[in-house]
Amino acid sequence: MTKLSITALAILFVSTAFAQTKKITLEEGVLAQNRQFRADKLIGFQWIPDSDKYVYFEDSARKLMTANSKNAQATEFISLADLNKALGTSLKNFAGISFKNANTMAIADGNKYYEYNLISKTGKKTSELPEEAENTTFDNNHSGIAFTEKNNLFLLNSNGKKIAVTNETDEDIVSGQFFARNEFGIEGGIFWSPKSNLLAFYQKDQNDVADYPLLDINETPGKLVNIKYPMIGQKSEKPRVGIYNLSSGKTVFITPQGNPDDYLTNLSWTPDEKYVLIAALNRGQNDMRLNLYDANSGAFVRTLLEEKNDNWVEPEHPAFFPDAKSNNFIWISEKDGFNNLYYYSLDGKLIKQLTQNKFVTKSIISANHAGTEVYFYATGPNPTNMLVYKVDLKGRQTQITKDDGVHTFAASTDDNWLFDEYSNHNTPSKSLLYDKSGKAKTLLTSSNKYDGYAMGSAEIRTIKAADGTTDLYTRLIKPSNFDPNKKYPVMVYVYGGPHAQMITNTYLDGANLWMYWMAEQGYLVFTVDNRGSENRGFEFEKAIHGKLGVNEMEDQLKGVEYLKSLPYVDGNRLAVHGWSYGGFMTTSLMLRKAGTFNVGVAGGPVTDWKYYEVMYGERYMDTPAENQQGFDEASTLNYVDKLKGKLLLIHGTSDDVVVMQQNFALLKKFIEAGKQIDFFAYPMHKHNVLGKDRVHLMTKVLNYIIDNNK
Repeated sequence: MTKLSITALAILFVSTAFAQTKKITLEEGVLAQNRQFRADKLIGFQWIPDSDKYVYFEDSARKLMTANSKNAQATEFISLADLNKALGTSLKNFAGISFKNANTMAIADGNKYYEYNLISKTGKKTSELPEEAENTTFDNNHSGIAFTEKNNLFLLNSNGKKIAVTNETDEDIVSGQFFARNEFGIEGGIFWSPKSNLLAFYQKDQNDVADYPLLDINETPGKLVNIKYPMIGQKSEKPRVGIYNLSSGKTVFITPQGNPDDYLTNLSWTPDEKYVLIAALNRGQNDMRLNLYDANSGAFVRTLLEEKNDNWVEPEHPAFFPDAKSNNFIWISEKDGFNNLYYYSLDGKLIKQLTQNKFVTKSIISANHAGTEVYFYATGPNPTNMLVYKVDLKGRQTQITKDDGVHTFAASTDDNWLFDEYSNHNTPSKSLLYDKSGKAKTLLTSSNKYDGYAMGSAEIRTIKAADGTTDLYTRLIKPSNFDPNKKYPVMVYVYGGPHAQMITNTYLDGANLWMYWMAEQGYLVFTVDNRGSENRGFEFEKAIHGKLGVNEMEDQLKGVEYLKSLPYVDGNRLAVHGWSYGGFMTTSLMLRKAGTFNVGVAGGPVTDWKYYEVMYGERYMDTPAENQQGFDEASTLNYVDKLKGKLLLIHGTSDDVVVMQQNFALLKKFIEAGKQIDFFAYPMHKHNVLGKDRVHLMTKVLNYIIDNNK
């Protein structure tokens, strides 16, 4: 071998070794997980209506690609530059596009809306909304637009005429927006009828709801900003559902049949536009009635089904109509312990229980064109997965997706092709196309974006809950240079509350990238999804009812017991961190299980449930009048004298979810007890500290743990 080749080989060895030992910075761990380290995917995938063709974005959304499903050979559909030239716009990407039909794209650019004809390759502006317009909702023909300005609802019809649907001078009467603080699966407040002849909308009267003060420090002097925040046991908003008739210009209203502050949730239209279905729920959230109302008069017609439960009933999905020519509908209910699909006629008769799974159905995706089969997401037997199934109206169920993991799915409008994109523990991302026979072709397999970086590994296991029988999933992240003969300190990351699952069968197993950074600092990072968390069924979830924190902490202590059984864990150097419900869990563990952890960092914590909002809080805790013992037991304010170790409390000063009063009340109790703790505020941030300031937050959190967990 020549001297030159030896030198070249040495350089290659050094550069390769260097490449394999790159370190992820904390800033990258916080901000880059879904940026530079994001897996390759078919971003913006959409089926072109009435065809077997699809589109997706490429080159940072500078090109819109298309392919025919039969050969999957992608070609450029249109460039962003060409689209901007045709429309006279300056779009930065293709994120605002959808298809009105096979030949027409609809494009949103802020409050301006355009159409682009794929045949003539020409475009035009179709409408423009006022700058203050919000909650924009198109009708099913993509011609009429409903939107809100401040507290009122308007629509722009197909002729471009602006029509006021409501004209309330009282700003506490709000139309066309979400209500019930986004609980019960509510994401918006505007509901077009199938043929766009009628417009239903939520309306809430907030006059009796207490004002809650937030401080805007960007003004001189500081400015008071009041929000409406109904606290547990106090007066709440009064809901109505309005139905506006576009022909007559008249509106009828539907009100709760019981107390005026009961809930009207999960609205859906019958395909013939004659009726609306609304899941009406009492304020105690233990009695739900799916009611039918006449769309022209607003009159109550009948109750189609009723569900009661001593713990809670929580409707989260509107009635689904699989066949556009039939008023028979599917209702999702967990009355048998797991969300399953039930097929009903409009007179309330159960035609067929379509699924009888002992695992959770997450949501309905779509129906086939004939309305005879329904696609839906469900966990399958392993609750860390999210798979795709279909079921026909006779109850024949088929699993569509073949691989374990968490899937995203879309069926072509011609029913011949199924798009599936997923990741799992070993797969960053994979995109597949299934034909009608179930045969799959691979469209894209992502490379490992962490290749060349020092990355630890995660172990997913199960341990027994404190009840001795229930399996709990755990995730233990180890550093890349893990040595089983060493003793490692541990950071426990906790959430622990309902509607959240920390451990999923995705790449990185549901963990944040900063947890892998923390592992590289010589830590083990541990999480357990305790009883009460998501995707395990009603029995698993209801363990928290009326006594938030009790069973969750006992399960977390089983996690600690498991950690201490491992020979490489330093059981004397344990820390705990969590946010929101995880902040409640962190403060609870530091105070009620004092001495278990040396260090705790609690962000945005609930400290006393009487300060939390009505809809979520009363579901799980009832009211203080009904459950004073439960509130007293859960309140961290009652345990400040028990603190051992170091505790840092963090809060965003504009938090409108867990208001800052929660943390201030706990601080006051610590001061009165003569206990020294640490506190840090993030001015003008809401419940989550987002953007570049999140790097500051996680630096604060992790340095505090490293510096104090001695």
